[in-house]
Amino acid sequence: MTRPPAFPLRRRALPALGAGVLLASPARAATPGRIVSIGGALTETVFALGAGSHVVAVDSTSRYPVAAGSLPQIGYMRALPTEGIVSLHPDLLLLSGDAGPREVVEVLRAARMPIATVEDGAGAGAPSAKAVAIGRALGIDAAPLAAALTADWALLDGPIAAARARPNVLFVLSTARGTPLVSGRDTHADAMIAAVGSDNPVRQFAGYRSLSAEGAAMLAPDVILMMSHALQEAGGVDAVLRIPALAVTPAAAARRILALDGPYMLNFGPRAAHARRDLAALLHPALPLPVLPERPWTVQA
Repeated sequence: MTRPPAFPLRRRALPALGAGVLLASPARAATPGRIVSIGGALTETVFALGAGSHVVAVDSTSRYPVAAGSLPQIGYMRALPTEGIVSLHPDLLLLSGDAGPREVVEVLRAARMPIATVEDGAGAGAPSAKAVAIGRALGIDAAPLAAALTADWALLDGPIAAARARPNVLFVLSTARGTPLVSGRDTHADAMIAAVGSDNPVRQFAGYRSLSAEGAAMLAPDVILMMSHALQEAGGVDAVLRIPALAVTPAAAARRILALDGPYMLNFGPRAAHARRDLAALLHPALPLPVLPERPWTVQA
């Protein structure tokens, strides 16, 4: 990879997809005055809970909403700076379970910094589970938000299940040096592909690995799915179609390359149901999908 991705490449093993949330601090009576939020889905959830004004700094993956993207950044979530965080004097460090390095987190704990760790799961229950855990850490009743997220997701279950075809969708994280890096099992991409009535043909491994032309030919994906910025960095659709490992696929023959904003599609935060609907509409254009309720957290603020 040429740069670290903005979301986990591989999730820790969870009891159920999207259900693994670990709260590492007790419930609070009042919302902390100074919050440092690490992890895009966590930051989005803090703002959706109405506590965005308490956030004083974020990591580089926290780009939504606009108010979060304009806050001071402390760097990438897997390369946290000890001194940079300590100097902010947070009342709460809200930490994705994928944040690190581990040594830095241990130093911060040893310094008695108040830390709440939330596992960044994927799947149907993940957005609401994160909301509940974060609400507990912030001393906020997250039940209304969690219920809305669950309801929005459920509105799509029946229509998506009624899709007549389940296309094989290959998620390509990057195409650095002409070698596709693709998603296997136990990734956020794998979970979203399943959620939109499609199949990830890569079942041989978990996480992300490079794909050869021979491997791509055997997988025979119907669709190639990418993040919008990754497709742009690769040079656009025509450039991707010329990559030997992808040119041999049915997806290339049909020019079926789809792209969505990466964090929107893969964070499994408050906007997850809306991202699910948008991706399902791209994959199943004839499928009648309900219009989801308008929510405050889906509008940039």
